[in-house]
Amino acid sequence: MTTAIPDIKRRALGKGLDSLLPRAQAPATDPVVPEVEGGKPREIPIDQIDRNPFQTRSQINEEQLSELAASIVANGVVQPFLVRPLASGRYQLIAGERRWRASELAGKATIPAILRQVSDEQAMEITIVENLQRADLNPMEQARAFDRLSREFHMTQEQMAIRTGKDRASVANFLRLLRLPARVQTRVEAGELTFGHARTLLAFDHAEDIEKAAQRILRLSLSVRQTETYVQGLLHPEKAAKTDAKPEPPVDPNVRSVQERLQRSLGLKVHIEDHNGRGKVIIEYARLEDFDTLLEQLAGE
Repeated sequence: MTTAIPDIKRRALGKGLDSLLPRAQAPATDPVVPEVEGGKPREIPIDQIDRNPFQTRSQINEEQLSELAASIVANGVVQPFLVRPLASGRYQLIAGERRWRASELAGKATIPAILRQVSDEQAMEITIVENLQRADLNPMEQARAFDRLSREFHMTQEQMAIRTGKDRASVANFLRLLRLPARVQTRVEAGELTFGHARTLLAFDHAEDIEKAAQRILRLSLSVRQTETYVQGLLHPEKAAKTDAKPEPPVDPNVRSVQERLQRSLGLKVHIEDHNGRGKVIIEYARLEDFDTLLEQLAGE
């Protein structure tokens, strides 16, 4: 396998948002679009700025927003916003959603902003990258963001991985979360179920089984490891019976560490059988599409 793609990802992410921001001037033939300055902030009336329609964040902590507003009242807006001019003469926010809302709370009449002439695709890319770099989105917000890139801009998983600095396996795992029932997605979005819980529940084929298992996880406050054991016991009761009859020998900590790393990377159940340096790696999958994804990852496609 080549290491070229991870290197490209690191270089692209290291450049920050500037790598996604063209500095081209607005077309001179269009008298409506305002002139786009080359990176110099200007004060723009806050009531002339429209919300970013590509915003991936759906939840903002109101207490943290109030704290940020208080900081803006005391110190002003330290970092300029990123906006793009619209043909109507207004502006559309690209980056700085939380600061924009906090500035409104703080009663700011104008805010410093840098203008960029960018396409819808570039605006959405910048929004996703900015959110991923500045503050973590919850798993469902990330999943929906990647889904929009796939549906609306026809990006492959590999392209999305390179643009956002994620590895391809992570992109695939986030997209799989969209197969969860709506009520379980809500639990994940609220933080009641973790990404690990959600990924484990995807081993079930039917929505009712996922919802029933999710309710048990919440009722018993099961950890991710306990959830994996519980789910595998339901899917493979014959193995669970053998486990109850004869406990497995202790696993070497180094082997367990590698096993857990593989599970996080592949998004599938992995078991390593090691006997003095020799053994086998068992990867379990529940659906044909999981197998196809695994094959692409192992083949480096």
